[in-house]
Amino acid sequence: MKGGVSDDVSLTAYIVAAMLELDGVASDPVVQSGLKCLTDAVTGGFDNLYTTALMLYTFSLAGDQEMRSKLITILDQKAKKDGGTIYWERVGSTDQGLDSVEVEMTSYVLLALLISPPIKGFSLDYTSGIVRWLAQQQNPFGGFSSTQDTVVALQALAKYAAATYGPQGTTTVTVTSLGGLRKEFTVTQSNRLLYQEEKLREVSGEYTIRARGRSCVLAQISMYYNIPPPEDFSAFIITKSVKANCTLSRPQLQLDVAVRYHGRRAETNMVIINIKLLSGYLLDQSSLQLVTSLFDCFYMF
Repeated sequence: MKGGVSDDVSLTAYIVAAMLELDGVASDPVVQSGLKCLTDAVTGGFDNLYTTALMLYTFSLAGDQEMRSKLITILDQKAKKDGGTIYWERVGSTDQGLDSVEVEMTSYVLLALLISPPIKGFSLDYTSGIVRWLAQQQNPFGGFSSTQDTVVALQALAKYAAATYGPQGTTTVTVTSLGGLRKEFTVTQSNRLLYQEEKLREVSGEYTIRARGRSCVLAQISMYYNIPPPEDFSAFIITKSVKANCTLSRPQLQLDVAVRYHGRRAETNMVIINIKLLSGYLLDQSSLQLVTSLFDCFYMF
């Protein structure tokens, strides 16, 4: 799962990290060879932020404090710090939408910093800024932009939650509005894993959120709306043809569907085509074999 890059150094970091996660033995000859390859890459001035974050996580798993300190110093110099948040921005990124690569590499840094022993100057105060940024990128359903960044981000957030967990503490979050709304959410040790939600009727409206207590809570406001696609935008060309054969003892209806991608990107990413059967008809099982044989063709488009 190479999300950010496709070079040998990154692939090596992935494999070494996976082996260290498997049994945690840094003395394994294969692991040692991989770590040497990564060390040589750092010495040679490797400057890809994504790979640097991945290598920081790998050397953290290996317990190499010297390389950890060196890599986090490089990353800290290139970190974006805004409004109490800390994150890393992909070269060439735009302000249009969430960048999954940025979420992933920021999550790798968070994971690396939470692995003991801590790095001097990069304690929980530093990681809280990273968590604050990740929480802002999280969608209302708890995930992120893609499968891969969601896996890494949730792993990092879970590790942060374990590091900051306290057996006591209660917090009351109060939401008020100029229109008279007043809603209180109380988070205790008994309901801290319970998802609490309230619909906000005033749209648009001005709301105020205040929290009082001694615990860590996450408050999020989500707004849903639809935007019609531009008139000149169509990512797929879909055509169909229907042929009927009523002379058989069991009449057949053959439906041919052709789908071709002609969007703005070079590749479509994952695509699901859902074709439902007409009422009263059964699927001819042999047609599934035809779809399977055409899978590579669909994948190329």
